[in-house]
Amino acid sequence: MAALVALIQLEAAKSGKPSIIAVAVTSTVVFAQEAVASVVDGVAGLGTTLGDAPNLYRENAALRSKNASLAAQNARLTEMLAAAPDVRAILDASARQPGIIANTIGFDPESIARSIVIDKGSDAGIRRDMGVIDADGVVGRVVAVDRSTATVLLVTDGASKVPAVVQRGRYWGIATGTNSRVRLQYVSQDAKLKVGDKVVTGEGRSFHAGLAIGTISQIDHPEGSLYQTAVIQPAVTFGRLAHVLVLHATTPGDDSEPVGDDPTP
Repeated sequence: MAALVALIQLEAAKSGKPSIIAVAVTSTVVFAQEAVASVVDGVAGLGTTLGDAPNLYRENAALRSKNASLAAQNARLTEMLAAAPDVRAILDASARQPGIIANTIGFDPESIARSIVIDKGSDAGIRRDMGVIDADGVVGRVVAVDRSTATVLLVTDGASKVPAVVQRGRYWGIATGTNSRVRLQYVSQDAKLKVGDKVVTGEGRSFHAGLAIGTISQIDHPEGSLYQTAVIQPAVTFGRLAHVLVLHATTPGDDSEPVGDDPTP
């Protein structure tokens, strides 16, 4: 083995090139040096990381807090964007009909009365029998008030009665709630009603004339009756009421007793 090694080295010396043994030894040494250097660098890096751990923890906590804040801000902006059309619509309505803008904050969970609660009360100038609308039409009228909230009886409630006029033909009647929609009553038998006719308010205690109540969806001719009736599909979508406009009463009302529009002939 020694003679073989010597022969290999001698041949390499004669040719002027490094022998394969020298190359192998050199490669082994270099690999070992690199391994040792990697271990040393790793240990040094670990020491640096451990030394920076408190700073890294604080930075991580700050990033988590900022991320939570951005998520909350994004949620608020998303909600504002979703609500923007309704807000713009009620602002446009208030420009046409001066009144007090309020938000819907509650409803009757048992549906005994078709009513909602708004976040404005007597401190904001709300009084009983004020009419309430949204951007689409008539919502109802105020029936109870405290300092910071008010209860609005919806036009669909059975106790609600509003003077009404069919725009085409100017036929008079009374819009009465049915607890789901609105029925137009006491319309003369000679009135030529049509499905699709628009119905608006007549002048009354809570509303000025011309506010949209809804559209006739069905016409009834009770046999032997002096009047005909019609079912009105309300203009307002009550299931998504978010913002309303409380109108100033057309005539002074008595806060002690509910009055409202009672146009029964």
